Amino acid sequence: MISRAALLWISLLFPVALAAPLSLNIFDSGSTSTSTPTAISKDTVQAQFLRPAQFSRVAYCSSEAVTSWTCGAPCESLGGGVKVLQAGGDDGLIPMYFVAHDPATESIIVAHQGTEKSSVLSILNDVQIQLVGLNSTRFPDANEDIKVHDGFQKTFERTADGMLEAVRTGLESTGTNKVLVTGHSLGAAVATLDAVFLKQNLEPSVEVTTTLFGLPRGGNQEWADFVDSKLGSTFTHISNQNDPVPTVPPRFLGYQHPAGEVHIKAVDADGEATDIVACGGQENENCSEGNSVLNVSIDNHAGPYLGNISFGGKFCPL
Repeated sequence: MISRAALLWISLLFPVALAAPLSLNIFDSGSTSTSTPTAISKDTVQAQFLRPAQFSRVAYCSSEAVTSWTCGAPCESLGGGVKVLQAGGDDGLIPMYFVAHDPATESIIVAHQGTEKSSVLSILNDVQIQLVGLNSTRFPDANEDIKVHDGFQKTFERTADGMLEAVRTGLESTGTNKVLVTGHSLGAAVATLDAVFLKQNLEPSVEVTTTLFGLPRGGNQEWADFVDSKLGSTFTHISNQNDPVPTVPPRFLGYQHPAGEVHIKAVDADGEATDIVACGGQENENCSEGNSVLNVSIDNHAGPYLGNISFGGKFCPL
């Protein structure tokens, strides 16, 4: 009997077998960058990526543990003072998420859990890979050519309104004007939609920064361009070595990544990224887009990415 974990990876690597018939031009692979990646310093990695990774790890813990800030090592790594404004999810159709105030960076944090491999309902969020129109009610300035992953959009919509209300309340009560949106895997896909949604619904003076880990493709070329136009250089998605998830759903189904990839090429025995580069353009063939399908590592998807941080519920207290 096939395990739930195996079903997850089959759904990611061979999505055509699990999807409804798609009316897509399979020869449309979108734009590809060939620019040479540029090295990122260790200081930049620590300053810009470590804290988002720590918050993304917390998102795998239960709402109760997060609300009380008793989620063991994931909470302890962030220090005291973090105030949780909202937490929810059920480890299934509604992945765990939370909104919090981080006094260390004077930011409102929005973080989403990735796929829970032990939950069939969570996996179902991933396998609904039909490209569907972006919800024009939530994104009124999006044109009809923009298509997104059906399962990711449905997952986003289950928490979007509550998340927005909590962010607005947090901004007002703390006086900050910064929001960090983060997540890993499925959580990164939902966080991308969150970030664009927040950018459209918050005051222009609010800085929205998005830092994601192990991001699967979430929409078509028009969606990638829309993300680029709305978030620009404030959007970063970090891929780890030979992780296959950033390369799915495949481009021949019409999927395309936005710009902003940062690629970890090597991690040392202490879990520190030792070779990390910024990848110019969309789908840079010198980064995860250039990985061989014959040399993938599912372990790379969990981590470690940097700071010896890996993702998953096993790092949370029972």
